[in-house]
Amino acid sequence: MAKGNQKRAGSRLRAQGLLERYRPIEGVVDEMVDASGSPRPAWRSFIDALDGLGAERLGQRFARADQYLRDAGVYYRVYDKAGTNEREWPLAYVPLLIDEEEWAEISAGLVQRADLFEAILADIYGPNRLIEKGILPAGLIAASPEYLRPIVGVRPASGHFLHMVAFELGRGPDGRWWVLGDRTQAPSGAGFALENRVATTRALSDIYGEMHVHRLAGFFRRFRDALNGMARDSGGRVAILTPGPLNETYYEHAYIARYLGIMLLEGEDLTVSGGRLMVRTVSGLMPIGVLWRRLDAAFADPLELKPDSQIGTPGLVEAIRRGTVSAVNALGSGLMETRALLSFLPRIARELQADELKLPNIATWWCGQESDRALVLANIDRMVVGPALSTRLAFEDDGAATRLGSSLSAGERAELVARIEADGAGFVGQEAVTLSTTPVFVGGSLEPRPASLRVYLARTPEGWTVMPGGFARVGFSLDPTAIAMQRGGQAADVWVVSDKPVERETLLPQEHESFTRTMPGSLPSRAAENLTWLGRYIERSEDTVRVLRAYHVRLAETSDPGMPLLADIRDYLEPFGIDVETAIPSGLIGSLDSAVYSAGQIRDRFSPDGWLALKDLSKTIHKFANTVAPGDDATRAMTVMLRKLAGFSGLLHENMYRFTGWRFLEIGRRLERGIQTARTLSRLTGNGAPEGALDMMLEIGDSVMTHRRQYPVQAGRRTVIDLLALDPLNPRSILFQLERLKAEIGMLPSVGGEGHMSPAAKEILQLNTAIAVMEPSDMSAKVLDDFAGQIGDLYNSLAKAYFS
Repeated sequence: MAKGNQKRAGSRLRAQGLLERYRPIEGVVDEMVDASGSPRPAWRSFIDALDGLGAERLGQRFARADQYLRDAGVYYRVYDKAGTNEREWPLAYVPLLIDEEEWAEISAGLVQRADLFEAILADIYGPNRLIEKGILPAGLIAASPEYLRPIVGVRPASGHFLHMVAFELGRGPDGRWWVLGDRTQAPSGAGFALENRVATTRALSDIYGEMHVHRLAGFFRRFRDALNGMARDSGGRVAILTPGPLNETYYEHAYIARYLGIMLLEGEDLTVSGGRLMVRTVSGLMPIGVLWRRLDAAFADPLELKPDSQIGTPGLVEAIRRGTVSAVNALGSGLMETRALLSFLPRIARELQADELKLPNIATWWCGQESDRALVLANIDRMVVGPALSTRLAFEDDGAATRLGSSLSAGERAELVARIEADGAGFVGQEAVTLSTTPVFVGGSLEPRPASLRVYLARTPEGWTVMPGGFARVGFSLDPTAIAMQRGGQAADVWVVSDKPVERETLLPQEHESFTRTMPGSLPSRAAENLTWLGRYIERSEDTVRVLRAYHVRLAETSDPGMPLLADIRDYLEPFGIDVETAIPSGLIGSLDSAVYSAGQIRDRFSPDGWLALKDLSKTIHKFANTVAPGDDATRAMTVMLRKLAGFSGLLHENMYRFTGWRFLEIGRRLERGIQTARTLSRLTGNGAPEGALDMMLEIGDSVMTHRRQYPVQAGRRTVIDLLALDPLNPRSILFQLERLKAEIGMLPSVGGEGHMSPAAKEILQLNTAIAVMEPSDMSAKVLDDFAGQIGDLYNSLAKAYFS
């Protein structure tokens, strides 16, 4: 794959419309057009359809795709000098098209490669015949941080090291596809491939419908069924292990978990008991039979692997050693991503498969061998030189790690040569890559950009299945290093196109297939805790907004912040971090940000509509923080916030399945509403409450109209307390919250054995009974404060029983 000339060549494409500026690059293969400038067969009807739409309509359609991605909350976490931030998913709107016959050749080559890798891993962690025969250098394997000694001699419970793999491909100037790198550790991107497909078809639904494009759902259905089959054999469940929300591809982890109906767990959710991997749930410990890990193996077990890991599970290696859980992929399988191993694969293929690689990898020379080192040093100006043990592709490494020989100054070249001569085993030389180009939509027309292709394979009982597509990484410029996602690259859908109709596959089971319903109690404890706090933060935000609106209404009417009632409210809110001198207090913003954080911890259990509504709430409050003034302006802003909060709560209430998770969300809401109502009642109905406090209390409790209908008298302390503390039919009253808490806590999984009430159930029963028999005259400020504290204590009992 010699580096090609970047000079522009002429084209036989029509010099009009979208194609007016499209000029393939001389010496570089273009995916859309052949060497003569004519469209390739798979592209002809697609180009005609695009050109028929025109630039303006295409721009509108692509905006529709962007809107879908924003609405779905698709993002990619970027790490840079400023820290980490979420970047909107960068969709390259024009898909990469590949004919199904060519795809069949690619698939056959990758299946052979996946089988080869399985055999190599089985040998390295088993009999080590490749090293014994001198085909693989022992020093290279031993030096790799991906070689895990605690796994040596451990045969995976499933019988296989690899279950999901991915390969990065590039097409060279000779027209052949080459493997640029291998992904066997924890391949990412399959979920993003699905989102690429959805977004692209939103924009080009008519074109997609007319072309025979192979669907992706069948690939995921077969892999899901394979995982479930493995779990049934082990008597456990399937789970995805994620490093957590700060991981660059966490969105995908949550998306795949939701799409396939698999639990998404973090290391702290798991424990090893009696040699079995168990998940902490609200019903107690439950076994995990298959763990699809999305974190690097070294971090999986701080007990036997990386001791400073904060995201692993102590004892996981021992559970794997005992064969009670299958890791997907097996720990230690990331070894096959080592860049230097590419140098040995052709010979290994001949040794283990008695065959040449059908799909060769990029030419690589390991400088730990004298002959290879001499070759690299003699041709360094035509090579890319980088770390031998790196698991990253050359164009993903920064300039300090991997260098293009021709770009080095004389001094830099001499320094690199000296380093190679001193420590050849630490370096590899690789052929410089010239990637093929694919069209992107730029400024109203199409232009070529370099692209690589990532293809996924999954193991099923019938063998490897290849995703009929994948995704392409596409550059913003002609620089091939600019296709890396961390460097601003784009992602394009990949259409495998047939000349005949294709099967319409879905995730749905066939009529003859059996199914099981997951038990409601299989809710991880951490998810239950986050759902509870989500309910609490949302309710806390609503209560704060109601108090602030009542404050700013009166401020707008009197323009006197010194009036006793307003001063009393300021004093009341200050201990809770709510400064009413600011129209949008930081304490209110913090409550909503905390709600977003709690929801972000359970993205796999949260509907896209719910997430969109919550993000809209957060966006609105942050916008108001910079634009809203106290008084009438703040009153209108609080009314907007109340409507959006009510919309979010209604969305959850009407659409969320009544499983255990919903109960914890509801418990959180009722706990917080009970606490806030009791506290506010204590303040505004106390003996020293200023004039107008009772009317404000009714307004805050959203009970003005109800009070007028229920009591044929003016608001008095007893009528306000009766309505907002003791009325079992008022959804804002304390008693109503306790009734709901009693019902929901009573439906939670038993923690003391059948027939035994949990401590929380006993506490809520006592509280409910105590307040139900009270009269308004019994409800002093101290009694109300005590009730607020006792309701708060309920959370501690729940946490001890279900979240520990």
